Amino acid sequence: MKFLSEVGKENLNGKKVFLRVDFNVPVEGGGLKEIYRIKAHKETIDYLISAGARVALISHIENSFKNIVSDIGKILGYELGFEDDVLNPALNSPLTLFENIRKYEGEEKNDDNFALNLSKNFDLYVDDAFSVSHRNHTSVSAITKFLPPYVGFLMNKEIKNLEKVLNEPASGKTIILGGAKISTKIPVIKNFLNKADHILIGGALANTIFKFKGLDIGRSLIEDSEVTEALKETDWDDPKILLPEDIAVSDDKTGESTPEITQLQNLKNDQYILDVGPETIKQFSEIIRDSKIIIFNGPLGLVEIDVFAVGTKMLLDSIIRSKAFSVVGGGDTLALIEKLGLFGKFSYVSTGGGAMLEFLAENKLHGLEALGYYGE
Repeated sequence: MKFLSEVGKENLNGKKVFLRVDFNVPVEGGGLKEIYRIKAHKETIDYLISAGARVALISHIENSFKNIVSDIGKILGYELGFEDDVLNPALNSPLTLFENIRKYEGEEKNDDNFALNLSKNFDLYVDDAFSVSHRNHTSVSAITKFLPPYVGFLMNKEIKNLEKVLNEPASGKTIILGGAKISTKIPVIKNFLNKADHILIGGALANTIFKFKGLDIGRSLIEDSEVTEALKETDWDDPKILLPEDIAVSDDKTGESTPEITQLQNLKNDQYILDVGPETIKQFSEIIRDSKIIIFNGPLGLVEIDVFAVGTKMLLDSIIRSKAFSVVGGGDTLALIEKLGLFGKFSYVSTGGGAMLEFLAENKLHGLEALGYYGE
């Protein structure tokens, strides 16, 4: 891999740089709900701009960047230009944000012809978007065939911190997994059975495992039956895997009724499991206290509603108070950390959700492969 940090600024002066970032942040009511992923790219952008490069910011988003350009500019500390067509860029500003790259049909097809056309107006490619490096898309993978590729500062930090938690000895290592999609986390669980002392599971992940084991989970959220075969491949009775001992349940998901703390066997058919209970929080917190390395990905409850965010908040607090090297990540986790003002309290906060999980499962990520991370 070639690192941007190794390129002398004199070699960047006047160069046109295709910079892949991830500005795919949630937008609600015209405002940005999460800004960490945007701010995380600032070091790379500052380096390029201070070197005199003309930088094109390339990202995807659910809809359009048009109404949030000024907000992104304020976060980065620059007056942003905005252009619609990256195939015919004017680059009249030192820093230009382009419209959603996925509006082009060739982007998600990882199309070589589209990559060639993208590359014609640029001198080099910098990948700073770890969070999309598991996607086999043109602006992540094929583009590296036509422009000399470099690793941005954020991408380098992600790799180094995730390598650390992956490769350190298993003794004293704890991984905490929550959220909804167990299909993306089974490979991580399997990989960490020999790489960690404890695997703590909550959220809808735990619901799906309970259901698979034949337990009644009422009306609780689970992942569908497509994951049944994958579930069969893991020994869920392994003593390293810990599921909630008690749960917070409700007969609705609005937060209007007071949660009831109960055991799974006492769950009623019309109730939802929406958080972990106090005994589980105590057990998990004691494990966290004695851990040397902690990885946290995905909330353990319905954290959008405060009364069901108690377990996740308390475990995050336990991580902060521990002496462990901690890495946290995942979209819902980032949103909660931002809401609570906890950035800076952990050893590292990853911008990756799916990419973080793929890396921790030791699967090859298309973007890293294109950069030469895995060698020849």
